[in-house]
Amino acid sequence: MLYLKHSLTTYTEAQLQRDLQRLPQWRREKALRYRHFSGQAQCTLSYILLMEALDKEYNITGLPTFVENEHGKPSLQEYPDIHFNLSHCHSIVACAVDNAPVGIDAEDLGRYSECVARYCMNDDEMSQIGTSDIIFTRLWTQKEAVFKLQGTGIRDNIKDILLPQNLTNIKIMTEEHLEEGYILSIARYTQ
Repeated sequence: MLYLKHSLTTYTEAQLQRDLQRLPQWRREKALRYRHFSGQAQCTLSYILLMEALDKEYNITGLPTFVENEHGKPSLQEYPDIHFNLSHCHSIVACAVDNAPVGIDAEDLGRYSECVARYCMNDDEMSQIGTSDIIFTRLWTQKEAVFKLQGTGIRDNIKDILLPQNLTNIKIMTEEHLEEGYILSIARYTQ
């Protein structure tokens, strides 16, 4: 299931202070390590969104503890059979929960950089992109969602991760929310 929180621009300092009190100590400390309000808010809201999803989908009302694999992919210490992934950008906070591994990435539009594109896109992808921020962001979210699904972090094969031979048993769904200014991709294994 996919859970989203929009309207981050209306989230206030008072709401952040209230919501920080809802977090376990380790997550509160992580949120407060961000220097800017937006990072603190996104970190806080992503955990709260996960809590809401766990309550609705699994009737879990406690404060889950994350454990991370060697590449930083979190899982729930108390519920190893429940899988989730979080993503946030200035436009949205997103949470996917499932009974199988899942990867999600959301990115704001307007971040196209030819230098970054040349680093992470192969020649075919570069010809698709041209200078299109939308195509670049779509491909970027797809790549990151796959890496997050696999739990490996961004690896050396970033240019080729979307080639068919590297997507065996992986399905990617992409949503373009152009009016809201972001693109979201979710990757799941197929049966």
